[in-house]
Amino acid sequence: MANIYKPELVKVIATRQQTPDVKSVKVCFQDSGRANDFAFRVGQFGIFSAFGYGESTFNICSSSNWKDYLEFCFRKVGRVTEALWRLEEGDVIGFRGPYGNGYPVEDWKGKNLIFLGGGIAMPPIRCAIWYALENRRDFGDITIVYGARTVADLVYVDELDQWAQHPNVRVVRCVDPGGQTPDWKGEIGFVPHVFDRAGGSSANSIVLVIGPPIMIKNTLPILDRMGIPHRAVYTSLENRMKCGCGKCGRCNVGAFYICKEGPVLTMEDLERLPSDY
Repeated sequence: MANIYKPELVKVIATRQQTPDVKSVKVCFQDSGRANDFAFRVGQFGIFSAFGYGESTFNICSSSNWKDYLEFCFRKVGRVTEALWRLEEGDVIGFRGPYGNGYPVEDWKGKNLIFLGGGIAMPPIRCAIWYALENRRDFGDITIVYGARTVADLVYVDELDQWAQHPNVRVVRCVDPGGQTPDWKGEIGFVPHVFDRAGGSSANSIVLVIGPPIMIKNTLPILDRMGIPHRAVYTSLENRMKCGCGKCGRCNVGAFYICKEGPVLTMEDLERLPSDY
């Protein structure tokens, strides 16, 4: 039987510092056969390991349509991420995955899409945005509201401009009060409030909202007022996972395992989980 904990080897082909403490990394499989066979669903996650330091769970933030590499993005917060931060082109790390259920993009066809993200939550939204843009005819209007604490904390800022150039795509950027620079041309305010001010149609819409718990909590009443049912509001909970395959028990809520039955859940799904989750 194959060792489910044994990582595959992937080579770093590019790194990019997004903010003072956030970096994105592109990797490709060393095994060309595996590179050709590998496939995943947008919204799935992988476990990336820095040998000698450990492994961490991150969303695969590249589109599933991109075959030449995988991309992940992380904040430097501890031993493993500090080791990943030091990666350079040509270095080799480990990868396990893909894990989880991914976004049900087939069910979103014909719908308007609303993407709401805060700070480091943009990477797990980014993969879905790129997928929707690459399959533009399958979806209706697209609204993207992305915010961070300060201008310096925004990630993938160059792609925001690219997204806004597509037809029927509205991109709204915002920073918390006091986080703007003198040349800031975006909105000032927290993501839920900026989204509320921005308005827009709620008819036939799917919402993907990922960010700090307080952001999601303050967004839900707005979506309720818009009449968007909780079954049409999605989020991702990969931050609680460790082994990725339902063995360690870190992410389970009773018999429900986030890593196997998630991490993508609707708000209706979340309401069925114990209240202390």
